[in-house]
Amino acid sequence: FWNVTNSNIKLCLIPAIAANSVNPDTIFANNEMSLRDTEIYGFDYDYTLAFYSRNLHTLIFNIARDILITNHRYPEGLLNYEYIPNFAVRGLHYDVQKALLMKIDAFHYIQLGTVYRGLHPVPDEEVIAMYDGCHVPLENMSDFYGKSSHGHTMKQFMDIFSLPEMSLLSCVNDFFMRHNIDYEPVHLYKDVKEAIRDVHVKGIMYRAVEADIEKYICYGEQSHAVLKKLSEHGKKMFLITNSPFDFVDRGMNYIVGKDWQDLFDVVIVQADKPGFFNDRRKPFRRVTDKGALLWDRIHKLEKGKIYKQGNLYEFLRLTGWTGSKVLYFGDHIYSDLADLTLKHGWRTGAIIPELRKEIKIMNTEQYVHMMAWLQALTGLIEQMQVHRDPASQAVVEEWIREREAMRSQTKDIFNPQFGSLFRTYHNPTYFSRRLSRFADIYMASISCLLNYDFQHTFFPRRTPLQHESPFWPEHSPAGIIPHNTACILNVLF
Repeated sequence: FWNVTNSNIKLCLIPAIAANSVNPDTIFANNEMSLRDTEIYGFDYDYTLAFYSRNLHTLIFNIARDILITNHRYPEGLLNYEYIPNFAVRGLHYDVQKALLMKIDAFHYIQLGTVYRGLHPVPDEEVIAMYDGCHVPLENMSDFYGKSSHGHTMKQFMDIFSLPEMSLLSCVNDFFMRHNIDYEPVHLYKDVKEAIRDVHVKGIMYRAVEADIEKYICYGEQSHAVLKKLSEHGKKMFLITNSPFDFVDRGMNYIVGKDWQDLFDVVIVQADKPGFFNDRRKPFRRVTDKGALLWDRIHKLEKGKIYKQGNLYEFLRLTGWTGSKVLYFGDHIYSDLADLTLKHGWRTGAIIPELRKEIKIMNTEQYVHMMAWLQALTGLIEQMQVHRDPASQAVVEEWIREREAMRSQTKDIFNPQFGSLFRTYHNPTYFSRRLSRFADIYMASISCLLNYDFQHTFFPRRTPLQHESPFWPEHSPAGIIPHNTACILNVLF
């Protein structure tokens, strides 16, 4: 009976979900926004205009690992570890004192099954014992920019560049545990953080990329097409990046061509974001094409010239580019977007390269059927739990066990260790909640702009609140039986 019933229930679901595929080149809206009102477009450089191959993460990992061995006297046995491309996902938290990497949802709850010490999962029972449950108090969470400071024990990894850092932390932890080496987790975290910083700050990564740019940079033609389209429609454009000029110039020459500066009205390098958006003290400084710094006071920001550092307040004063007529794109939710939307009223666009892969997975028949059945099971459990007779309770218990198994399967289909970037089972992730707050729109790459004209208005999907009656069949809050669930109940009874 049970197998036959399950089969009949699934027949109710499949017709309703067959046409729900999502185009990965779509621009998604958190907040209503019209391109008609947008006159000025700003861009970060790394992972916004320039997209990198996985070779860059391997490079960062290898250099930082070697720095640990050479400069911090870590064991040479670490040379046996290599970068693991599919181990971590962006947005994870790292408990500095406990040396645990984990995924946390929007309500500060740890997703059990996603807590790792080194390269191995920590049993759920051990996690619950360590944290006295699954909730992480606000005072233990990272500060506004995802950093661990002022007594916070959690560090959040929001940057795409942080993927090799998470991999290196996990590998070093794994080495120490395998060899029964007693170590201080706080020191390990700080040493790895410093090694990763040296890869960037000392220019090691920049020189390696410049020496073999075709190996590390991709997606060039589409970024060029977006900039060209904006220029042809008379839009103002500017670039604000933390990267140095030589590195940006070499990359933009490869992506756009030697005349790339002609497309931008203002170019600012080594901006030191997020400090650029908050610190009023740093003035702009001219940089020559050969990298020399000039000492003259800056009275206006001129096209064709390169500027270093500065601050947003001076930028606003010199350009007059204020409010919602400005749209700025970046990949870092905190460092690129948060201050702009919260303090200055600019429109913001998040570049989330992981979107393309996740949407392709969500469009597969396997995932669609799994999610439809998972949602149906949840609805059935909710409706049937009121029946207290032994037979009904046995069925509900079977559904609960199947639901738990399917939740793990839907996690693993994205990433076996940590699941989706955007969800912890049914809840949004901590990353996802910040994305919805700090980005008006988000997309897989800047090339998605090519699919829209400059009169287009982006509308967020109206999702009913839990107490609202759904206007569309797929949105059914608790207490209301959706059409699909009603069909299923007819099968049962």
